Amino acid sequence: MVRLSNNVIGILNFLTFVLSIPIVVAGVWLSKQGSTECERWLEKPVIALGVFLMVVSIAGLVGACCRVSWLLWLYLLVMFVLIVLLFAFTIFAFVVTNKGAGEVVSNRGYKEYRLGDYSNWLQKRVNNSNTWNRIKSCLQSGKICNDFQSKFLNDTTVNQFYAENLSALQSGCCKPAEECGFTYVNSTTWTKPSNGTYTNSDCDAWSNDQSVLCFNCQSCKAGLLQNLKTDWKKVAVVNIVFLVFLIIVYSIGCCAFRNNRRERENWKY
Repeated sequence: MVRLSNNVIGILNFLTFVLSIPIVVAGVWLSKQGSTECERWLEKPVIALGVFLMVVSIAGLVGACCRVSWLLWLYLLVMFVLIVLLFAFTIFAFVVTNKGAGEVVSNRGYKEYRLGDYSNWLQKRVNNSNTWNRIKSCLQSGKICNDFQSKFLNDTTVNQFYAENLSALQSGCCKPAEECGFTYVNSTTWTKPSNGTYTNSDCDAWSNDQSVLCFNCQSCKAGLLQNLKTDWKKVAVVNIVFLVFLIIVYSIGCCAFRNNRRERENWKY
């Protein structure tokens, strides 16, 4: 008679196997239909995740329901490694996103972001030119500033624009820094003073060219890191819940593995 723990592991892995199918299909779809570099970049990780879930779930399903001990042992080993990696990533995510926050600007509905406020590890990632060029390409193809311009097109005065509640990416990538002192024309067009000298390199990096704007600015990198920090915090919280779930499943799997060994020993006698 199959034990309760074996049944539970079998059901959970069957559900995981079913879940892996649309993930693989989504990865294949992205490889065929992806129109931007960002979508094509996602293709391989999505396919890899789907195949990984499929293989692990098959091992757990067969190991538990068909009482194949070595498959169940392999499944538990992978689960243990996954728990360790997930725990390490969660701690890492909290550590690297601990620093950094938007700077409140007087009489503005938005904050401004400075790259130096974030962790050194994150700064090194975005300061790598190859990495940033790929990220910049994704931001441009995502039309962040195009949407920004159309949304705030009716702001006919600078005070109306200053009252807007901008996102971190919009504040960092789609407008110049406050200290530059540029003259407002519209949400993505600003006039530089003819004889301006700046201590902030972002002021020289700004361009009214809609494909450039402030995508080469340090503030744009900071805005991205602020978004990343917010997202990683949320992911870390979800990871904690998932980690507890994995530990429970791992414990049930250990019970199923012991059941398999007991039944195998009983068959010998």
